Amino acid sequence: MTEATALLSLQDLDIRLLKCASTLAAMPQRARLKTIDLARKKVSSELTGIVGQRKDAELEIADIRENLAHYHEKTAEVQAAADEGQHTHREIRDFEQQLTSLAKRIEKCEFALGPAKERLERLARAERNARLTAERLDSERDATQASLDADSKSLRAEIVDLTHQRERAAAEVSEAHLAAYEVARKRFKGLAVERLVGNVPSVCRVKLQPSSFHDLAHGDEITECPYCHRILITSEEVEGE
Repeated sequence: MTEATALLSLQDLDIRLLKCASTLAAMPQRARLKTIDLARKKVSSELTGIVGQRKDAELEIADIRENLAHYHEKTAEVQAAADEGQHTHREIRDFEQQLTSLAKRIEKCEFALGPAKERLERLARAERNARLTAERLDSERDATQASLDADSKSLRAEIVDLTHQRERAAAEVSEAHLAAYEVARKRFKGLAVERLVGNVPSVCRVKLQPSSFHDLAHGDEITECPYCHRILITSEEVEGE
């Protein structure tokens, strides 16, 4: 393989690789995977918030129950003290005031406990639903990924084969021409090399002036188009392929 032929082969392989990558990227499973990942991220964020709120609700209920136990214990102590022996009217009044205050606190705690339990139940239900949604999304992602892997197997195998062919073709090109090719490939979106067909470059299609054509015909096989500045192959051997 001549260097000129290798350059044209390199361009053809890069175009085919680009098409394969584009086809792979456009597969519907990829769009679905992106949608699933976004949904999973949203659910994870919501779940983190719900779990935090659920733990706060559990701590709130624990505090209320702790306070209730304390107030009941104090009530029993005050009541026991009131039942012991004789007391003055002032002492009796103090006992009554303490019991009344404790009863109000117990009532307040019991009143707060109901809504706190309801809130905890709502949060626990929301957490279960969020976890079920996360599990469903994970299962759907696994199935979608498996479908993508199966449908793209032949395409990925082709990409591997083309990549190996590209490596072999690149090995036939000099470092200077390979560097020039890479620059032109990026600049011209893949169409970096053109052939001289008669006196017309195959890509830019600008007819060469007689003087330019004469210089190119008697110059190097691999040169640069004077108009579009792509790599220009002038040899008849390449033209006939």
